[in-house]
Amino acid sequence: MKALVELVRAPAALTVPGDAVAGAAAAGWPFGRRTLALTGASVCLYWAGMALNDYADRRLDAIERPERPIPSGRVAPATALGVAGGLTAGGLGIAAAAGGRRALRVAVPLAATVWAYDFVLKTTVLGPAAMAAARTLDVLLGAGGARSALPAALTVGAHTYAVTALSRSEVDGAKPALPAATLAATAGVGIVAGRGGLLSSALLGTYAATTGGAQYDAVRDPAAPKIRRAVGAGIHGMIPLQAGLIARTGAWRSALTVAAAFPLARALGRKVSPT
Repeated sequence: MKALVELVRAPAALTVPGDAVAGAAAAGWPFGRRTLALTGASVCLYWAGMALNDYADRRLDAIERPERPIPSGRVAPATALGVAGGLTAGGLGIAAAAGGRRALRVAVPLAATVWAYDFVLKTTVLGPAAMAAARTLDVLLGAGGARSALPAALTVGAHTYAVTALSRSEVDGAKPALPAATLAATAGVGIVAGRGGLLSSALLGTYAATTGGAQYDAVRDPAAPKIRRAVGAGIHGMIPLQAGLIARTGAWRSALTVAAAFPLARALGRKVSPT
């Protein structure tokens, strides 16, 4: 079980439910209480992507990250692929049950993007864009694809693009220009998302301080450990970003509920790496 938790980066799934909630809040809660079920669909698809990532990278990980579950022998490749398939089916099933065809119109392209990223696009120039598209679709899932949620979805997608681009240097490190560009993107996302009240500003300030702080450290020392730390901070930074976007709509209870996952995700991230 511990190996499977590591395989799917289980605690990092705390960064996912806020996507659907942010989309739902922006679109006027089209699914009502069923939005909670759609967050479960998002988590299943996220975990599926993590298992697929390790399955697709198993030969490279044997050289660069032999401690991971598959190259270390703790999880068989076939098991990882089966987990990914099962979670994908589960995510689509939950989406269908909670949101019907309207949700499936977003969930199916989301699942296809996840699989395409891990098997085809990840190592290409389109990799960061594909990952950003997946997060954008995840926000739109909670909105049933409503256009009113598109600004929030694109904001989350922009942050995802920057973090994914930085993650490509986790093993070998980078030149300072890459984390500097990521830091600039974080500042831009914070400014674009920051048109809100006091709670929204506080949450987005937390996003900028925690995510941007780690990226600034990586600018000063762009060695692999600092890059990995910045990527992890960027993943966890999804939570206050989502909460800030939710608070901007006036749904302060939902915003605080999502934000409550932030300290827990960071604490658990010290035990199971989110990357």
